[in-house]
Amino acid sequence: MNTTFTPPAASLSSRLKAKTKSPLFLLAVAFLLVCTLLALPVVVPIGPMYWDVLIYYDAANRIFDRQVPINDFFTPVGPLGYYLFAGWVTLFPNAQPALVAHWSLLAVTAPLMALVLWDVGQRSRGIAFALLVPFLLFALLPFNTREFYPFPGSDAFGIYNRQVCQVLYVLVAALMFVRNRYLLVALISLTMTALFFLKVTGFVAGGVIAAYAFFAGRVKFRYALEALVIFAAVLAVIEVASGLVSHYITDILKLVMMNGGTLLPRFLQSTSINFGVVLATSSLALVLLWPDRRKLLERFSADRKTSLATAVSGFLDHNGLWLLAVLFAGVLFETQNTGSQAFIFLAPLVVAILLKASKLLSRPMVLLSVLALAAAVVLPPALFVVERAARAYVGALKNLPFEQRNLGTLGAVNMRSEVAVRVDHMLKFYPEHRSLYTDLTNAGELPTPLLYSDFDFQITYLTNVDTAVDSIRKLEADKGIHFNTLMSLNFVNPFPWLLDRSAPLHIAIGADPMRAVPDPGSTEEAAVADTDLVLVPTCPPTTANAALYDMYKSALTQHRRIELDACYDAFVHPRFSAALDK
Repeated sequence: MNTTFTPPAASLSSRLKAKTKSPLFLLAVAFLLVCTLLALPVVVPIGPMYWDVLIYYDAANRIFDRQVPINDFFTPVGPLGYYLFAGWVTLFPNAQPALVAHWSLLAVTAPLMALVLWDVGQRSRGIAFALLVPFLLFALLPFNTREFYPFPGSDAFGIYNRQVCQVLYVLVAALMFVRNRYLLVALISLTMTALFFLKVTGFVAGGVIAAYAFFAGRVKFRYALEALVIFAAVLAVIEVASGLVSHYITDILKLVMMNGGTLLPRFLQSTSINFGVVLATSSLALVLLWPDRRKLLERFSADRKTSLATAVSGFLDHNGLWLLAVLFAGVLFETQNTGSQAFIFLAPLVVAILLKASKLLSRPMVLLSVLALAAAVVLPPALFVVERAARAYVGALKNLPFEQRNLGTLGAVNMRSEVAVRVDHMLKFYPEHRSLYTDLTNAGELPTPLLYSDFDFQITYLTNVDTAVDSIRKLEADKGIHFNTLMSLNFVNPFPWLLDRSAPLHIAIGADPMRAVPDPGSTEEAAVADTDLVLVPTCPPTTANAALYDMYKSALTQHRRIELDACYDAFVHPRFSAALDK
């Protein structure tokens, strides 16, 4: 007798249909969408400070050249983002830079978020979707929650800040909703490790949130100890294998000393810039705390008689105080940021608050206040990012393509017609009036405070790099020489990537001399002195480039300065002097 049971087709169909309605399926579809877009020749509109994304290519080129971030070159943030980018650009060599830099973090956040959704989805698919949708919105749209320029364009700056905010989102979601002990320990340790190697200020913000969860009783002592042991073990393995952790901590201390100053002004600045969300979150916390004030104090007094630890955790584990703690962590993180997806990690906490809103039905005014303020916390950042994405991408439909020969995907941008006209004008104006901009530089001024945000400056820079690549190749062909190491006395150095050459060891990437380039020592000076070709952009001269030259000029005394082309000078190593004289 045949006992094999074949489920009816309808049953199989219904199960497949149920799978497609799960949050994990939506997350998988979003990930596949990202991979598809990265495999296509996508072009995006130029944006303010677009050249920030070129830092990732400098780092990737060094990694492919077997240099190790931190150990072999100074970085403004942790190494994780650069390794992720190098991996993704290997898989998707034709990917648009601003997109692949932003989406590369999904290699970390997508699996971690999947674990959160798996745990939460077993109890409530609705809650899982409520956590997933905001996460996907910010993970997919590569835009900051604060506008830095009046024209719509791509946000290729603040990428590592946005990535930190997304990891913090996963951390808060896990602390609020994950119930599986082993899963929670794994999520805490992995998110904190990711934050440590992304950006140390993000790690500090995550530490504030995790510590509050411990004191509020959400994370038991045993769980916290296990997470700490895992985190320490990962750091120990990396340190023993490469010495990277100790070097990283040393570099962090250097940056802290460079960016020293009182913390209060930075807190005030961070609060004022994000005043809307700070006000809404503080008001929501007050509305939640005020009706429960007597109950909280009475409970604290009662619990204190038996256990002070229980009393403290019971008092702190209130959604109003949780809001203030996470808000404080967010303000702390934003003290060091120019652009980010600020405070998006409040959303999981707001979901937890709304789930308890039914208890306020007997107090309709309080309920309405909670709903209104909750919306004020989570909706403005989401709507703003959607609006910025729509303005940038819809407006780009009428943009002009950027014509280039040597930049590859680094030139996958377009521009408004008026930007193209101004670029044509400035490419002629800058060389003819170089002395004017030199005088401005000597006075310690830029042509405009928003120079690096101006779209025409970004396109002009890319055009000049494109021309300089031709100029380098022509010089090499004419003189029968080959420059192996290339450096640029500028914020970014795309030349090694574009020409498949090496960048000098020990030199900082993302070279902002005011904030992220320590004073060079003998090691850095020796590396510069041994560099074959050091490029100096001159269209226009700027204060930052002048400061970089002052830092390294003692190492360039033996190099010969030549005019490479109308917008680039170059210092050529003395080993090529004979060839240059031919």
